[in-house]
Amino acid sequence: MHRLRGSMLTDRHRLISAAIALQWLTISWMIAEAAIAIVSAIQAHSVSLLGFGLDSVVELISAAVVARRLYVEGRDGNDFDESVERRAAVVAGSLLFVLAAYVLIASILSLVHRSGEAFTLVGFLLTLVAFPLMVALGRRKRHLGSILESRALKADGAEAIACSYLSLIVLTGLGAQYVFGWWWIDAVASLGVLCFLIKEGREAFSDDDCCYD
Repeated sequence: MHRLRGSMLTDRHRLISAAIALQWLTISWMIAEAAIAIVSAIQAHSVSLLGFGLDSVVELISAAVVARRLYVEGRDGNDFDESVERRAAVVAGSLLFVLAAYVLIASILSLVHRSGEAFTLVGFLLTLVAFPLMVALGRRKRHLGSILESRALKADGAEAIACSYLSLIVLTGLGAQYVFGWWWIDAVASLGVLCFLIKEGREAFSDDDCCYD
């Protein structure tokens, strides 16, 4: 029995280490992504690309908070305080709602003022790389979050997936703006992300241990 329990604790510690590594990868990428996106957005006067850069900042904060939660459990082991998990989940869930509010307001303002993004090659290449990377990171985080029963890690994975959706929206919008002159496409498509953000935000605050694939 003691050997089995020890093996389970070892496996959990290994999973926590893997999750921490994912968080550090996310933090490193988000620092670069936010800086490139915001600078490119200012140069191109691109509202949607600026939103993508701000989303990267939100994801950066969330990744740092969840990394601390994982580090505390890895350090404390059996003495891990579950209140750390709850606080991290609340922060991650709150950031999802902040992101949802931004997407809604930015989309409405874009439609009201009939403003779309200007094409920027740097922004196009950035979102082209960000989409598959964030999909992979998001899925892996949600998988590990389910195994570790961490609502905070699952919420952070949801934010990574939302980031991939937004990168695809910006990517599509930039391409459509350049080829067809469709200024409205990114605003309309962004509204489709809202349901996902709100659902995952509520999940982060929920006490029920469930996960949406």
